Amino acid sequence: MTRLNRWSGFTALFLALLTLTITLTINAFWLYRLDIHWLGITHLVNMSPTKIMHNYHQLLRYLELPWVTELNMTNFPTSFTGMIHFEDVKRLFLINHIVLVLSIIPAGWFLRQLHQRGEEWRLIRPAQVAAVIPVFSGVMLTINFNGFFIAFHQVLFRNNDWLFDPDLDPIINALPDTFFLHCFILAFVLFELGVGWLYWRGRRAIHQA
Repeated sequence: MTRLNRWSGFTALFLALLTLTITLTINAFWLYRLDIHWLGITHLVNMSPTKIMHNYHQLLRYLELPWVTELNMTNFPTSFTGMIHFEDVKRLFLINHIVLVLSIIPAGWFLRQLHQRGEEWRLIRPAQVAAVIPVFSGVMLTINFNGFFIAFHQVLFRNNDWLFDPDLDPIINALPDTFFLHCFILAFVLFELGVGWLYWRGRRAIHQA
């Protein structure tokens, strides 16, 4: 396996791991269901958990399904700028899912090739390097989540439409900052578990050699 092929394989592997992590976090409905109770969201929006989850599913269907072109939440109106922001989020979600689909097969093929060639030990160093990034981000998040959250939006979005007015976009009351903090924590944990699995495969290959 040439160096270029290895580089391409590792790129596909970590793109697949990253986008899978994001996809699993986006669809962690159980986390939002728990936060409805933990964060008292029912009191923030004066709505039952069942009704809140119904609207949340409507939002996620719009954001993730390309054939759903209009956002219609039963109990939460959306302003013009709010709609622009959700369109931007939908675009990012769809890009993530496309990258996942395009990278997961090459990633699986690459892992298979490493296994067949007895070269899974090559996973160790990239896994070690990849594990550092979430730790660094996690430290920043712990020290100043508000600053991290603002910087995150400034990097991903070209405007300030993500600064919602609760009077115009009451959905923001159902999506408190702490919920997003929990999402980041979950994503970091999932990514680290994935990297840890790759590291374990590399170490196991050495011991079995």
